[in-house]
Amino acid sequence: MIKIAIDAMGGDFGPEPIVDGLVAALKSNTNFTAIAVGKKEELLNLIPNNFLSRIEILDASDVISMSDSATDALKRKESTIYKAIDLVKEGKADAIVSAGHSGASMSLATLRIGRIKGISRPAIATLMPTSENQNTLVLDVGANVDCDAKNLFEFAVMGQVYAQDVLKLDEPIIGLLSNGEEESKGNEVTKEAYQLIKRLPNFGGNVEGNDIFKGSVDVVVCDGFIGNILLKTAEGVADTIGTIIKKNLKRSLISIAGAVLMRKVFKNLKVRVDYAEYGGAPLLGVKAPVIIAHGKSNAKAVKNAIFQAITAASSNLNQNIEDRINKYKQ
Repeated sequence: MIKIAIDAMGGDFGPEPIVDGLVAALKSNTNFTAIAVGKKEELLNLIPNNFLSRIEILDASDVISMSDSATDALKRKESTIYKAIDLVKEGKADAIVSAGHSGASMSLATLRIGRIKGISRPAIATLMPTSENQNTLVLDVGANVDCDAKNLFEFAVMGQVYAQDVLKLDEPIIGLLSNGEEESKGNEVTKEAYQLIKRLPNFGGNVEGNDIFKGSVDVVVCDGFIGNILLKTAEGVADTIGTIIKKNLKRSLISIAGAVLMRKVFKNLKVRVDYAEYGGAPLLGVKAPVIIAHGKSNAKAVKNAIFQAITAASSNLNQNIEDRINKYKQ
């Protein structure tokens, strides 16, 4: 049975939404158990008695806050995220979910769990909604500010294998984010990366920013600096559009009536752009599944992050990444 380690104290709103999400996941899936790492007394007050048989509690009182440096986490061995990651390192858990300090999670996972053979840097991947009934996987979105062509090639391999093994896409198409579709476009790093990535099956060439939301490719590769700006910009645009719509709907009775008739459309739109639907972002390239959830995650987001971790832990993801890296490396 799959066992998931949960950093139960790391989110912006404390342990309550994390425990609620864990309990909701346990209700929906009977094929896993969990180890919740956090302040034991607080967690016991939140976990229903009938779930205590499936949730083990590992007591930890130190919590890495968002204002702390990621490097501090390496020294704080009694912190919730350190102990949760060590559960995976020691083989006591199969995967970890954390809504805490993302930098601390990445640093500790890389150093304590270790990288997949052949991967020089892990990458954070996230799903972007498209105009089609699908999503685009984008990586890296924040783990690596500076990347070389080899890193981008590795991201392409990891993204394509993740799309196949976890997202269940048969032949995912890879795109390399650039400032134009032509092979000659881009900076020196992306031009060199193009030559490396084109050896992989189903390489769609360069893509531009708007292609991400069209769904013209399944996986988009970029460095973490650009990817993080892209992610934050997309979140900001979605929030702004939502605010504009709400303001305009209140201006007349006709608009209000139209909103009532369009309720289902608005509901579907909210689902497509709501990060809670996806749960969290996988840190690809480490030896065990690490899902980094949003700090503001609600119970629904935590539940879906746990489901992501279970799916990844149940797959042959890491071995397939290693095999494909070995097949295409120079």
